[in-house]
Amino acid sequence: MAHYYIWTIGCQMNKADSERLGVLLERLGYQPSPSPHSADLVVLNSCVVRASAENRVRGQLSSLKSLKRRKPGAIIALTGCMVDSDSAPLRAQFPHVDLFFKPQEFAELWRFLSGQAYPDPKTIVPQRPAISAFVPIIQGCDNFCSYCIVPYRRGRERSRPPSEVVAEVEALVGQGTKEVTLLGQNVDSYGHDLPGKPDLADLLVELNRIPGLRRLRFLTSHPKDMKGKLIDTIARLDKVCEHISLPMQSGDNHILRAMRRGYTVESYRQLVARIREAIPGVALSTDIIVGFPGESQAQFQNTYSLLEELRFDTVHGAMYSPRPGTLAARAMEDSVPAEEKRRRLDMVEALQQAIATEINSRLLGKVVEVLVEGQVKGKWQGRTRTNKPVFFAHNGDWRGQLVQVKVEKTSPWSLQGRLAEGA
Repeated sequence: MAHYYIWTIGCQMNKADSERLGVLLERLGYQPSPSPHSADLVVLNSCVVRASAENRVRGQLSSLKSLKRRKPGAIIALTGCMVDSDSAPLRAQFPHVDLFFKPQEFAELWRFLSGQAYPDPKTIVPQRPAISAFVPIIQGCDNFCSYCIVPYRRGRERSRPPSEVVAEVEALVGQGTKEVTLLGQNVDSYGHDLPGKPDLADLLVELNRIPGLRRLRFLTSHPKDMKGKLIDTIARLDKVCEHISLPMQSGDNHILRAMRRGYTVESYRQLVARIREAIPGVALSTDIIVGFPGESQAQFQNTYSLLEELRFDTVHGAMYSPRPGTLAARAMEDSVPAEEKRRRLDMVEALQQAIATEINSRLLGKVVEVLVEGQVKGKWQGRTRTNKPVFFAHNGDWRGQLVQVKVEKTSPWSLQGRLAEGA
């Protein structure tokens, strides 16, 4: 019996792609392996959004040379955003890799392994029951932010028909899934390329009707595309969670223009106010890039001050790294020294730790609803509707249950407690 191993790095879209790859490989008779070194087929699902991610992929590729020497018949494949239309440079660097295929082009791997016709994509639904599942609804991106490689690797935006998404979610719920997160590089653009132009709000309304589905989430929004209709829909639908990821990237208008983000600090601030007014208790997360080409200390301070003002529940910070082929890499000098980028990121992380400490401390003694996903180090683990991790110790099997937990301890990163009386 042949075995496969899939190594995944990067965004939730990559994780969803890897789940679908697993379904395909098991259709071909492969079984999962706990280690790449005991597998007959190894697929690396790569990310190059940051240099640090690309370096990890390259390290993994190099480590697999020993597998190929020890087991010459083993197949090694690379997919994800590291793979461009022209794979010749990668082939020259990694001759031990058998196949390079672009994101979501699963048919290439299928034909390479089987020589058979590719199955209907609508049938490729993860078969293992998962309490929380990712469902891609739109692939690619049309924005071409100056620092981002994604549109060059994943292509232009392509939405899945609502009926196809609904059918997949119904199938997942039938297998025991309780929560679904809809995915897209820019999920707010969903439907603009489909007949009748259904949008994300329309799709959420349809999915909210599915019996047995308890929670709905979506990632990732673009501030220039989030409209009032979507905000109001989130506010009124009972299954859509009060958690929105809204990447800010910078708090300086000059830098935002250089990034080609399509909004201003002022419009972003108004959007946050509109969301918080419509959805009481909403948790907001954001992304920040420090050290973008030409970013002065004063411009960084504008970002820092906006973070102080808006007080997000979660901030994902990153140091700018030039991505070959992007506008920023072609036309802008990477002028901020690495040590200065590190200093700025450390400041952002310290600020956010203090803010998250204060926000989460407000939940001390409160009762929160938790969807239990599994066990970690002997404790049950799940998340609140606002996406905060919660841990509690209790006998019995609580996996997949919605429980009420009284919070007894808080930190910037998680909550701990016990089942509330009567739960």
